[in-house]
Amino acid sequence: MTSSLWLAGHDGQHKKSELDQSAADIVVVGAGITGLVTAVLLARAGKNVLVLEARTPGAVTTGNTTGKISLLQGTNLSTIVARHGPALARDYIQGSREGQDWLLRYCETNSVPVQREPTYTYAQSANEVPRARAELVASRLVGLDTVWDDDADVPFPFHGGVRLDDQAQFDPMPLLDSLIGELTNRGGKLVEGARVRSVSLPRHGTVRVRVAAAQGDVDVEAERCVLATGVPILDRGGFFARLKPSRSYGFAFEVPGAITRPMFLSAGSPTRSVRYAPVDGGERLVVAGAGHTVGRKSPHAELDELKSWTRSHFPGATVTHSWSAQDYTPVDRLPYVGPILPGSESIFVATGFNKWGLTGGVAAALILSSRILGGRMDWARAFAAWSPHEVTGLTTAMQANLEVGFQMTKGWLAPIVRSPKSPADQGGVVSGPPWHLRAESAVDGERHQVSPVCPHLGGIVNWNSVENSWDCPLHGSRFAPDGTLLEGPATRGLTRSR
Repeated sequence: MTSSLWLAGHDGQHKKSELDQSAADIVVVGAGITGLVTAVLLARAGKNVLVLEARTPGAVTTGNTTGKISLLQGTNLSTIVARHGPALARDYIQGSREGQDWLLRYCETNSVPVQREPTYTYAQSANEVPRARAELVASRLVGLDTVWDDDADVPFPFHGGVRLDDQAQFDPMPLLDSLIGELTNRGGKLVEGARVRSVSLPRHGTVRVRVAAAQGDVDVEAERCVLATGVPILDRGGFFARLKPSRSYGFAFEVPGAITRPMFLSAGSPTRSVRYAPVDGGERLVVAGAGHTVGRKSPHAELDELKSWTRSHFPGATVTHSWSAQDYTPVDRLPYVGPILPGSESIFVATGFNKWGLTGGVAAALILSSRILGGRMDWARAFAAWSPHEVTGLTTAMQANLEVGFQMTKGWLAPIVRSPKSPADQGGVVSGPPWHLRAESAVDGERHQVSPVCPHLGGIVNWNSVENSWDCPLHGSRFAPDGTLLEGPATRGLTRSR
């Protein structure tokens, strides 16, 4: 994979800061949209805010999104209504709407380019029509002004779909640049290349954040800590067991003909997500899909099929960028935003946006900043980190964790059964007996050997040949060929092996 259309060539204009302080009012971990909006809102209230980012702003999810800012979210609403009823679904939409409104106002005020377009949840075939129709009913039930279109004048198969007008799309990186600028102007600080290793509570009212920075391990004390890291990097609260990590893939195409103007997302599988993107005076077609659980496959066939589908319906389409993103689906299909443990007001989490973090992440920032400052949002119950409504996800959670147990056992035993050989020129394999497993990879002539044991909970990583990475099939931690940590609940890389 290359880099996303948004990250390619992007060079943030903000000044790089060193970690030269040992205290702050609030430490925010993660410089994606959730973390940076939270930081800006708290800085506006006069708080001394420190944002710690292990890589660079937007490097993980925000910079690899499709950039859709929509309240019509595939078949998400019909699923939420079926599980929780219309009242809680209305709260979810109210929060998403406030997140969307805040984001679009900010973009307008700060001259961040946004394209206003309709969006569709559509049926690719007659079999998908009932699912799309169910989304129409659910979306109207929660107050969205949706309509049904039998035709959308598109070159790909369309058997009708739900349309919601006046939604939005954008390149998220100018937004992050603007947020970083405001944060800095208000006295806050962003430190890149600062990976948080642990968070502890040494005494009442104090949080200690241990950071691996350029100058070594540093401890920062704060009143509160917000974990805006995709999946929480702390195991407290067991969020890693309440979320299912998935990767999906995106392509940008140069197309000689016309590109559809609305945004589209299919109601069934295989997923087809379509939009246009203004680029350097021209446009690109963005197509995404091929989702799968992290660490459990390398979707070469699905990616080839996605490109073939695009070229068959947009003749002459040529790939210019390819990328992937990781998202987390909560077991009860509603996000987790709030304290990491019930009754705690020191460490907060924001996760489980199920691919809709541009609206949900801003809603989370509104919830967290309000709570820290002593306020509340009436609709926040639909985003609660701890709530009785999660009982609806118990069956899903049990199934997901049975799968995790199976993957754990399979990972430790499979090398014995398969007896794989070291990769010749390209690829990665795990081999050896359980007491001496090793992960060997070869990428473009460079070879590495590391331990395949994920430092999170001891799962055995698998080689992702699409992205040349080691991916853990348990909870989604990912590592570079040399073992360097890329993302996930793990806080350390794979151990180097000899």
